[in-house]
Amino acid sequence: MDIVISEISKSYGEKIVLDGFSTVIPKNKMTFIMGPSGCGKTTLINILMGLIQKDKGIVSGVPSHKSAVFQEDRLCESFNAISNVRLVCDSKVKTDEIILHLKKTGLQDNILKPVKELSGGMKRRVAVVRAVLAKSDIILMDEPFKGLDDNTKEKTMQYVAENTKNKTVIIVTHDIDEARSLGGKIINMGSLDSVPYNNYDPSIDG
Repeated sequence: MDIVISEISKSYGEKIVLDGFSTVIPKNKMTFIMGPSGCGKTTLINILMGLIQKDKGIVSGVPSHKSAVFQEDRLCESFNAISNVRLVCDSKVKTDEIILHLKKTGLQDNILKPVKELSGGMKRRVAVVRAVLAKSDIILMDEPFKGLDDNTKEKTMQYVAENTKNKTVIIVTHDIDEARSLGGKIINMGSLDSVPYNNYDPSIDG
């Protein structure tokens, strides 16, 4: 079932963040949420996660099993990378599999260190692997590749593409190149346009 978002609104005090926003997010495909700062991208993600309540409107079709990469990494700082991922995994996921996934993002030399000793980019990759390996039917990622250098970003994006097939994936990004590289539907909240990647017009971005 696709996720159908119909006329949702959200305000914080007198500040209107979402005002009658509607879109459809296709099931088992990758969708990119784009738009200028302050247009409500993170608020939308938080509504879909169930972390905040919308003021008005209807959201249907959101799977119950969710995982996420937030703007903050939200890791257990005293745990190593393996333990952070293990916390959210099904018991059927073996430690060797966790290690393999971490290595795919280039973390092979740092998986036994407490994450508080890792760089920001390393922590980001641990958060990405954790979301991918968590038991979920939908993965929501808020700027998951932020702070990664070009080579690491490319490797991590490839990892996400290869390991989220047949899942609904929603990625918030400011970088159109990420959407171009990964493909999928683009929802531009700045202009309320929704277009597939192969018909994307850069003039609507932001």
